Amino acid sequence: MRITNLETFIVPPRWLFLKVETDEGISGWGEPIVEGRAKTVKAAVEELSEYLIGKDPLRIEDHWQVLYRSGFYRGGPILMSAIAGIDQALWDIKGKYYDAPIYELLGGACRDSIRVYSWIGGDRPSDVGKVAKKRKEAGFTAIKMNATEELQYIDSNKKVAEVVDRVAAVREEVGEDFGIGVDFHGRVHKPMAKFLAKELEPYNLMFIEEPVLPQNNEVLKEITKQTRTPIATGERMFSRWDFKDLLAKGYVDIIQPDLSHAGGITECKKIAAMAEAYDVAVAFHCPLGPIALASCLQVDATAHNAYIQEQSLGIHYNQGSDILEYLVDPSVFDYQEGYVEIPKRSGLGIEIDEEHVRKMAQEEHNWKSPVWRHQDGTVAEW
Repeated sequence: MRITNLETFIVPPRWLFLKVETDEGISGWGEPIVEGRAKTVKAAVEELSEYLIGKDPLRIEDHWQVLYRSGFYRGGPILMSAIAGIDQALWDIKGKYYDAPIYELLGGACRDSIRVYSWIGGDRPSDVGKVAKKRKEAGFTAIKMNATEELQYIDSNKKVAEVVDRVAAVREEVGEDFGIGVDFHGRVHKPMAKFLAKELEPYNLMFIEEPVLPQNNEVLKEITKQTRTPIATGERMFSRWDFKDLLAKGYVDIIQPDLSHAGGITECKKIAAMAEAYDVAVAFHCPLGPIALASCLQVDATAHNAYIQEQSLGIHYNQGSDILEYLVDPSVFDYQEGYVEIPKRSGLGIEIDEEHVRKMAQEEHNWKSPVWRHQDGTVAEW
């Protein structure tokens, strides 16, 4: 069996899909994307395809090493996301070749299902209490919300109070036995992150996510002194080498690598194993499409320390299209009592509706992250 073609599709709301074909008629799907940089990743995939045409798709580890090491310059969001989508597609092919779900080829499952959480509140969170209650009534047992709008290095007590009030409103609506994740989204600088972490502690959060940008991870040492709340980070870290120092220093409780950004199934399985050695949990980042989610679930099945899974159904980014629309059988992602079963079909466990993909690819998208500014005109972290 040999790889014959790699084809990419820019599809709404903000995704990039990849189809890898072989001369035996088996094809695999991947989702190589950096949100807001779809065309750049598409170009990277096209460049990397030169290493793959005519090669055996089953030699996944060797392909991963070639794609990672052969360009001299390595790592970063663009190259690692391109590798991630290719890796997902190759695993999909391998699973279909052996007529087995990917998790069987990774050593077999250690769980049958995994808890999921739902997003609420949007980029500028508002009215979150009522929405959280609706998610609970829909069967979810956990939600995640953005904590803040833009914050200056040192900002007002009023903005801090607004964050606390929103979280308090959610806790009041959903009760104590319900998970609340609060995402600082890297919008918060060190002084305010320490302040907010302490102020939010009484609400018994499931975690605080990305309290500071990953470039400032050394600050986590100070933040952990302010709160007993679990600290999560990692969506903007792209390889096991990025996570190595973070895990060794011991200032994180949950890591959140992204299966479409951090080298795919091959690399994220290794990152999860590294984290297990440090007694750190995994909650794979996935505000993306169905291929990314299916990839996460395959690794979740094999990772003992995976404890909850992000998913994007109904997220505020999914305007005009959502994850279920690209599937032949959307029931594969049915959520029951806050959990989703691990897909058991061969490969990724999903069947992509290729006709719909090709139709939506004609529309494309040009999604970009918003540019926010502070009152004084300086650029704010989104």
